[in-house]
Amino acid sequence: MLAPANLDSYASPLVHRSWLYANAVPDQTSSPGCDQGTQPTGARTTHYARNQCPGFSVNTHSRAFFSNSNYPMNAFATLESLVKPRLLEGIPEHDKNLIMGVAEHQTVHAKGTIIQGGDTASALFLLREGRAKYFRLTDKGEEILLWWLTPGDVFGLATILSQPPGYIGTVEAVADCKLMVWEHSSVLSLSRVYPQISRNALRITLAYLAAYCERHASVTSRTARERLAQTLLQLGHRAGRTLPSGVEIAITNEQLGGLADVGVFTTSRLLSEWERKGAVTKNRGCVRIHAPERLLTP
Repeated sequence: MLAPANLDSYASPLVHRSWLYANAVPDQTSSPGCDQGTQPTGARTTHYARNQCPGFSVNTHSRAFFSNSNYPMNAFATLESLVKPRLLEGIPEHDKNLIMGVAEHQTVHAKGTIIQGGDTASALFLLREGRAKYFRLTDKGEEILLWWLTPGDVFGLATILSQPPGYIGTVEAVADCKLMVWEHSSVLSLSRVYPQISRNALRITLAYLAAYCERHASVTSRTARERLAQTLLQLGHRAGRTLPSGVEIAITNEQLGGLADVGVFTTSRLLSEWERKGAVTKNRGCVRIHAPERLLTP
């Protein structure tokens, strides 16, 4: 779920800060910091036995908070509540283990390409750890950032079709990623045995479509400041790392601006303004949110 567009019209700054902290992913010592270097590009594949298949982490901290929150629920009725339905939701636990046991496990290092836009969809992916960017290239070679993939996100959904089209975009690892991968033949076999997989895949696809519609509408209905603030809060919820001083998001100015459909110059200007207000601090490759309620104040 997203923060409301107008933070001033809702609860106190303490509640805003509580919202962000309650929704961010807790700090993990294994998570790479913003200033850490990346490992060489490449991929390593490991095959697991069926009973050794590890689970995947999904941020579940928000449910209890929102049930007791003063925020009106319709203020958050946007894409975030839809984007995270699990691929195996509604399937018995025993069968989930069998399905996950069929998956291949891959590790792709930062800057490694996971799928290439235009290639025939040949595998379904579930991101377990790390983060990746989903983008398309224009005819001039410019990168259009479509989505920021975080743990729990699924992509390559066209693989569920018997004659899949090409991947819509390219996915590149921003940090080291661990993925579960189902090949096309396995996906077809599993979806015949478990039709719920196809229904869940459609639900996830519709959620992504809703996200793109919301983003397109925001370009004409919201200011650059509002779009950037909303994107920053959304990333804090989906991909933030909770620290004593705030919530840290590993992202560059260019990537943040791309997700908000805001130019790099305007993104840098707004971040500098927010930094002077004490709302954020900007370091190399990351933004740390301290006071989200100040992002939309004059």
